[in-house]
Amino acid sequence: MTKEDRNRADARFNKAAHAAHEAKNGKTERDAALKAVTDNMAKLKALRLAREAAEPPRPATATKKARAKSKTSGEKSPALSDWLAGQQSGGRRT
Repeated sequence: MTKEDRNRADARFNKAAHAAHEAKNGKTERDAALKAVTDNMAKLKALRLAREAAEPPRPATATKKARAKSKTSGEKSPALSDWLAGQQSGGRRT
């Protein structure tokens, strides 16, 4: 093995070791950032729950609007032939 081959092998080894070290470092940085975000979310949730507990309870809005019916029970829809005639007279092709 020549000196040049040895230097090339050492460079490859050092490159691999450096990449592994950077990957480990990056993982710890990501873990630290994730922990900081999680802690902040927990703090904000606790503050929100405390604020909501201190507020007087809101009245429940039980008044929901009923759907408006387009026709009453005694009213019948027009026959199909009448509807088609109306569509043709209105300029639609059927």
